[in-house]
Amino acid sequence: MGQAIEITDDTFQSEVIDSQQPVLVDFWAPWCGPCRMIAPVVEQLAGEYAGSVKVGKVNIDESSKWAEKYGITSIPTLLVFKGGEIVDRFLGIQPKSRLQESLDAAKG
Repeated sequence: MGQAIEITDDTFQSEVIDSQQPVLVDFWAPWCGPCRMIAPVVEQLAGEYAGSVKVGKVNIDESSKWAEKYGITSIPTLLVFKGGEIVDRFLGIQPKSRLQESLDAAKG
């Protein structure tokens, strides 16, 4: 069973930008209620897509560099990267099916 990985300012380049696989990145913070609500969905996706899509979480309180770079002003924000580029962006709580569609497209 896969698990979402913690991504920091220091590991973002290697884990996301340089990844050979598509990456779903959840920008969140511990004090954010909606972030806590979507967290189980993110973990489910990490398990379901283990081996084909990387799923990671960036705590913006601890690692804000990349959140600032991508203009993230509200959380949760979920970005889908493919080949180091953003191919999809979701603001707020999303239905799992919508995230799955995006990840399936990125894999394809």
